[in-house]
Amino acid sequence: MTEGPLVLFVEDELSIRRFVRATITGQGFRFLEATTGQEGLMLIASHKPDVVLLDLGLPDMDGLDLTRKLREWTQVPIIVVSARGKEEEKVKALDAGADDYLTKPFGVGELMARMRVALRHSRQAAQPSGEPVFETGRLRVDMEKRRVFVGDEEVHLTPIEYRLLTVLIQHAGKVVTHSQLLREVWDKSSNEHSNYLRIYVHQLRQKLEKDPVRPEYIITEAGVGYRLHTDE
Repeated sequence: MTEGPLVLFVEDELSIRRFVRATITGQGFRFLEATTGQEGLMLIASHKPDVVLLDLGLPDMDGLDLTRKLREWTQVPIIVVSARGKEEEKVKALDAGADDYLTKPFGVGELMARMRVALRHSRQAAQPSGEPVFETGRLRVDMEKRRVFVGDEEVHLTPIEYRLLTVLIQHAGKVVTHSQLLREVWDKSSNEHSNYLRIYVHQLRQKLEKDPVRPEYIITEAGVGYRLHTDE
């Protein structure tokens, strides 16, 4: 029998650890826990978990610092689980290298869905790139031929529109912050250029979405960035 994915939860509050342990072990996952950042670092190095759930308010270090340390040597999926619900906190965590962000209190269904997405992306990243075609809903992008289709109709994108779309595809299902998009698409480090992003997202939606006002592909994460929807 195949063992389930190994999840490490770095959290100093016992009641939350118990709740998450009961939730995910009941779904076939294996579970490890750490109460400090240093303990979390050691367990990640020694046990190589498949996904890390991380609280930001740890007793020995800030979870943002732990995230940055981990990104120096591992691409393990990191889902921040924190009571810090402000947009700027989410942006900081995602920019530090977290893959996703859940605000406490959270539902069991949402936690499991976020973990499944993180694990799927991790598996895809570990595999050699095979078929260079991305598909979600009626949107299909042939990365090799640089062609974009909505249904059977080919859509013509400008070079920047195409670059923005491919960056979102590279991180499909994950929140990509404004600053990350600015860096990867325009090589701009300042949010002063965020008007570029708004303009090109608007243009992409006009070309790709059935109803640009209620987009089904390029989803806004208010104050944080954008997420490209993927079919589960």
